[in-house]
Amino acid sequence: MSYNPTSNGDVQASPKKDYRGIIYAVFTVALLATWGYMIFDKSKTTETVQQLQAHIVNTDSSKTVLQQAFEETSAKLDSLTGSDYKLKGNLEQKNKEVYRLKSNIASILKKKNASDRELADAKKMIDELNSKVEELYAEIDKLKGENQQLAEANQKLTASQTELQSNLVKTVAERDHVTDVASTLHASNINIEALKLRHGKEKETTTAKRADLLRISFDLDQNRITPSGEKDLYVCVVGPDGTPISKGETIATREEGDKKVTSKVSVNYEQGKTQPVSVDWKNAGKYQPGEYKVSIYQNGFKIGESTINLKKGGLFS
Repeated sequence: MSYNPTSNGDVQASPKKDYRGIIYAVFTVALLATWGYMIFDKSKTTETVQQLQAHIVNTDSSKTVLQQAFEETSAKLDSLTGSDYKLKGNLEQKNKEVYRLKSNIASILKKKNASDRELADAKKMIDELNSKVEELYAEIDKLKGENQQLAEANQKLTASQTELQSNLVKTVAERDHVTDVASTLHASNINIEALKLRHGKEKETTTAKRADLLRISFDLDQNRITPSGEKDLYVCVVGPDGTPISKGETIATREEGDKKVTSKVSVNYEQGKTQPVSVDWKNAGKYQPGEYKVSIYQNGFKIGESTINLKKGGLFS
């Protein structure tokens, strides 16, 4: 404390300084600074929250886009699953890789808080998945093309086999027909006699009223194809009035339909040799004058034919 001398010689104390204004000012500045800091800090916090919110929105948006892309690629893959074509070899290995990628992508997209790194990995894997699915589509198309070619080749082969089989059947049938025809016997030197029988003796006649029977004789020519054995021969006689003479038996011929049989004879044929045959036919009634046509059949074929003409004859013939 200082003292100032006065005029009356008294000493007076100097007035005390007032610091309250300074203190108030300091407090005010500090308060303002605190409020400013708080406002600034709140502003930064709001900005950070907004940035986080924007990041979350962006992340969710990216995740949605990835999810959509993943679903589209999965749909393509599912359409392949229903294909009738089996994946084999390296194609089957690609199929395994595709499902591995699909499983890994699904695991990331199921996470609620997937990181940017994980989403980036998911996007990369989706791109790879889509590429592999496209490769599978290409392989399936290739297989379809190959199968189509195989199917067409198989159809052609089947058609060729059918044609060959048809030709074989036709050839066998033709061979059998040729063999059948070739093995059919042939009659030659056909001779027809009208005979009159008196007291155990035979005398040839040309008169109808004197004829007691017709003797039909011929040779079976040698045939090196026909096997030895019993052969049935059928003699068909047609009278002068054009009516077949028969007791009711008929045979089916290859070219003339059914024929009424006059007489049947069985011979024991020997392969490769000429064999004479004789057949006697006696009419139930009187022989009528006119032409008698005699046909011989074997194996359904006509093997010989000849005629005889019996005269009416006079009063004393």
